[in-house]
Amino acid sequence: MTRAPMPRLLLVVALGLAALYLFPLYWMYVTSLKNGSEIFANPPTFWPRDPSPGIYPQVWAQRDMAVFMWNSVVIASGVTAITVGLGTGCAYVLARYRSAWIDAALFAILMLQVLPASVMITPLYVGFNQLGLLDYPRLSVILASAGKAMPFYIVLVRATFMTVPKELEEAAQVDGNSRWGAFVFIALPLARNGILVLAILTFMTSFGEYIYSKSIIQNPAYQPASVGLSSFLGPNSTDWNSIMAYAAIYVTPILAIFVILQRRIVAGLTSGALK
Repeated sequence: MTRAPMPRLLLVVALGLAALYLFPLYWMYVTSLKNGSEIFANPPTFWPRDPSPGIYPQVWAQRDMAVFMWNSVVIASGVTAITVGLGTGCAYVLARYRSAWIDAALFAILMLQVLPASVMITPLYVGFNQLGLLDYPRLSVILASAGKAMPFYIVLVRATFMTVPKELEEAAQVDGNSRWGAFVFIALPLARNGILVLAILTFMTSFGEYIYSKSIIQNPAYQPASVGLSSFLGPNSTDWNSIMAYAAIYVTPILAIFVILQRRIVAGLTSGALK
């Protein structure tokens, strides 16, 4: 009898934490619809008195957001393609083969995940400059971001492959399949939920990439939306409704992707992708 209120209490706590986490997102959308005087009103208003949605097309046109958003999509797609293409095979090898060399490789991958992007940017910039890749700034950012995303992807997809029974692949090989055939037709389909979840997370993370893009891409025509947003900021920035409108336009596609694919994400989480 004394434990009956506990689930309700936990639900209230969970809802409170969710509201606290989502409030900045709500405040961003609300502030984007306010005029300048209402933004600085005291006490603040939690809903605009006179909403002005015209700020969105205005910011889209003035800030040339179509170019910035396209660059973000190109970079995120490139990073996701490289990470999934190379990381899936690497994760499978680490899951199926055990040796001292494999364990050392896994340890090295984990160490790469620890290194922050701010530490890696200088040697990467020098290396890209020597290889002539700075002439292709978006490609340089894609390669750098893929290198950063790869360890996270490999470690978690490896956990997914480890949930696939080896006996199924062995049976496929007995029936005449090669090792490659067992991987493609047995292991890969059974691990697809986990791979899809990590691919989505990789795309969403890469869509917001900032450090490499800010350091490597100097031409605004190739900069992603994250770098475009920083152009608003300065010591005397006061155009907060435009800043919030830009941020809202930038964030909304990611939110839409998450809402549309939430069933797949939940399925991948429950299948062991993030265990």
